[in-house]
Amino acid sequence: MLKQLAARKSVATIIQEVESGPRLNRVLSARTLTSIGLGSMIGSGVFVLTGTVAAEHTGPAVTLAFLVAAFGCGLAAICYAELAALIPVAGSAYSYTYATLGEGVAWFVGWNLALEYMMSAATVAVGWSGYVVNLLEEVGIHLPAALTNAPVGKTAEHTLAATGAIVNLPAVLIVVALTWLCYIGIRQSASLNNVMVVIKVAIIVLFIVVGISFVDTSLWHPYLPPNGGEFGHFGLSGVMQGAAIIYFAYIGFDTAATTAQEARNPQRDVPLGIIGALVISTVLYVGMAAVMTGMVDWRQLDVAAPVAVALDAHPNLRWLGLPVKIGAIIGMTSVILMSILGQPRIFMAMARDGLLPPSMQKVHPTYHTPSVATIITGLLATFFAGVFPIDVLGELVSIGILLAFTAVCIGVLVLRRTMPEAPRPFRVPYAPLTCTAGVIVCLGLTLALPKDTWIRLVIWSLVGAAVYFGYGYWNSRLHKQAQR
Repeated sequence: MLKQLAARKSVATIIQEVESGPRLNRVLSARTLTSIGLGSMIGSGVFVLTGTVAAEHTGPAVTLAFLVAAFGCGLAAICYAELAALIPVAGSAYSYTYATLGEGVAWFVGWNLALEYMMSAATVAVGWSGYVVNLLEEVGIHLPAALTNAPVGKTAEHTLAATGAIVNLPAVLIVVALTWLCYIGIRQSASLNNVMVVIKVAIIVLFIVVGISFVDTSLWHPYLPPNGGEFGHFGLSGVMQGAAIIYFAYIGFDTAATTAQEARNPQRDVPLGIIGALVISTVLYVGMAAVMTGMVDWRQLDVAAPVAVALDAHPNLRWLGLPVKIGAIIGMTSVILMSILGQPRIFMAMARDGLLPPSMQKVHPTYHTPSVATIITGLLATFFAGVFPIDVLGELVSIGILLAFTAVCIGVLVLRRTMPEAPRPFRVPYAPLTCTAGVIVCLGLTLALPKDTWIRLVIWSLVGAAVYFGYGYWNSRLHKQAQR
């Protein structure tokens, strides 16, 4: 069993299996991949979680939390870029880990990537619902609270409890609609995403340019409120916990890696897409967070629509409220779309290796998309979006991707030793130092997350272990080859 868990697939084998398996359309350029990364990133992280993190963990130092998260994410991003250029297949961190750390760790990473993508879609759908409900109320349409809130909530003791609501219906409806769009084609999904990315970037720039004139610098003092004796509530520990939570805002650049099989020139375009999306989003995030906390007291931002609160505090800016809210809704729509787009391709890679049922790699004969995997992703994301609140979902996403990023950073070092002569169109600079720093930062941020997040991760991992040993272990292609 230990031998099987440590079994690795060679890079040549992975690429050969992809070339001989179901084909996906190669239609994505470097610009489109950058747009996919931005489409996956700019959403609830900046439009919703910025306010939550500022109010509960960092105060105005939320900008510092963004920079800490960007540093850790940047280290992981350049590691992703090297592996994506070397192993240009769907599957992202799962496929890279299979080639470097073995089947057992690959399963763990793949299972947690499912946690990332599905929970990301669900998290952003909940934020989307909050903005839509707020916008509808402005025009006199009031939806029942029981149909716009999660039936499960998080208590002050970090436990889950019933809220009395029935389902977050707007969140459910948007996930269903975008699952259908992903089902009918990558070209349609990518084209719509390009339009939405242009709109939301323009709205963020507009908010920064206009809002900076209304910044009261006294609201930035103290920049880092002192810790009150509880870990994670302000002070340095608050910045670290805030960075770990707000890491969610940077999740998405790896979606460009999951679509490598649909890139025209993956060795060149995927690294460009990954790094370009990260740099652009970091500049926008820090600028928006600084302006937002300068426009209104950070204590007032712990709401579902903090940007709306910042604008409503200034009567002269109410004209900007509607475009920004619409921009936020469009921005979050693209994040949900790209999250649903990425996950099926990881399921597809796992099914190709025998770790999931063969139906998961079925490609639609007309649309050329992983149809079964897309439907299953949509159903699971719909459930989580309708039932759980944004804070629980956001923390789960962060811990899943931080662990996956850790594995990717280690994977670069492993392949540098086991395949030193392999052609690398993109190379991590100062790899030993960069990769080690990436591992330390990513693992350090996981330790800053609340304990209940770790408990839920353990539960999720135990479910994954049951699936692996009940099905994947026995149906693994490597296992079957070893039995011959």
